[in-house]
Parts: sequence; C-alpha cells; structure tokens
Amino acid sequence: MNFELKMRIGFGYDVHQFSPDRQLWLGGICIPSELGLLGHSDADVLIHAICDALLGAAAMRDIGYHFPDTAGNEYEGIDSKVLLGKTISMIREAGYELGNIDATICAQVPKLSPYIEPMRQCLAQVIGTDIDNISIKATTTEHLGFVGRKEGISAYAVALIERTK
Repeated sequence: MNFELKMRIGFGYDVHQFSPDRQLWLGGICIPSELGLLGHSDADVLIHAICDALLGAAAMRDIGYHFPDTAGNEYEGIDSKVLLGKTISMIREAGYELGNIDATICAQVPKLSPYIEPMRQCLAQVIGTDIDNISIKATTTEHLGFVGRKEGISAYAVALIERTK
C-alpha cells in the first residue's frame, strides 16, 4: 500500500548551559539577563528546538546536520533567526508548509511571561505565518534538575506541517 500523509508532525528538543559572558536570546529576541546561553551560534534554545521539530516532521534529519558547529566559522555566533529562515525555506522547497508550532521553554530564571508575545511575533514574522500558528509556553522545573539549579535552559517543540505539492 502506497499512500502519502498530507500532515506530518515533528518533535524538537534543545538545551544550553548558562554563561556569564553571553546575551540571552530566546525566540529571536534578546531577554534582559545577567546570564546568556553558551553555544556555537547565539544559542537560542527555543529556535533550535523549533528547527529540529520542523526538520523532523519533514524527515530531513536535524539542525546539527544542516548547520554543523564543525563548519568552521560559517555558523559561529549566527543569529538563530537566520537558521530558522533557512529551515523554513528547506521544508517549503520539499513541498511542505507550516501548520502550527507548540513550544515550551523550561527555565527557572529569568521570568519569561513578559516576553512570550514578542517571541511569538518575532517567530511568526521570520516564518511568514500568522501569529496564531505559534504557541509558546514557559515553565520552571520547581528547582529540580539542571534547570532548577539555574545551570541552563531547555526547550521542547512540536511542529505540524502539511504537504502542499
């Protein structure tokens, strides 16, 4: 039996540790914080999880495959919004369009509630979709694990894509 699914779902996860010498970028915006996240790029853990969810839904591997930290200076310090834009272009070229994204950021600090709407707006603009297609939630881990010990931030994302070709 050969039939093709019109809708596909993908899951993404990312984690970065805190660093005192970096800015904190989440969802494409700079969040005021004494600590940023350590990474080869700008370490935007939310965008990285979203990219992995989109790539996974299209069965196109993961963010590290397409944008490796072993590529010399090509992606060093890169704005993760650029990576998201390239990811969206790749899935569109493969014949898919975004249905929606549902993401959760796990952070003990800082408090993210005031930044959720600006993140949604930023991501919708980069992707070229309606803001209603982007859901972002933030939670703590109630002081448990590396997130609870304020060692870093993790993010989870699910993306639904639909075949357009």
